[in-house]
Amino acid sequence: MTDVNMPDNYNATEVRQTMAAFFHAYQAFTAKPDQMLAKRGLARVHHRILFFVAYQPGLNVGELLQALGVSKQAINLPLRRLITDGLIETHSASHDRRVKLLQLSPAGLALEQALFQEQQHLLTQAFKQLDPQASAHWLALNQTLAGREGAASI
Repeated sequence: MTDVNMPDNYNATEVRQTMAAFFHAYQAFTAKPDQMLAKRGLARVHHRILFFVAYQPGLNVGELLQALGVSKQAINLPLRRLITDGLIETHSASHDRRVKLLQLSPAGLALEQALFQEQQHLLTQAFKQLDPQASAHWLALNQTLAGREGAASI
């Protein structure tokens, strides 16, 4: 059963195999960070927030919403929890006091770095086993899958 939108040499069975590998890879990629977060009563949404605040220190809440592709309502409780726990600090922007700029606290930075190092290790080990171009292809594939305007600029 070949999908008419797929190239002739890539059938539905291969797509399913690719999807299964992707699901299992994501499970492996998130397993250890999920355990580390659970010990603090945090979840994957908290990790995503920490990641983007670490990646773009000083971003405002609107930019965080755009990077995550979620609504203000969806991010309110998890972001407030990270602030209350002292993992994220907020500062008013100099151009507009209503705009809150986000940055990791020292404790937030330590947690995010520990999570990052776990995932960096997995990616580094996988890319060492593959063709030198694998990293560039993987990045291009993920940017294409993300398909959002912000995904390529993040």
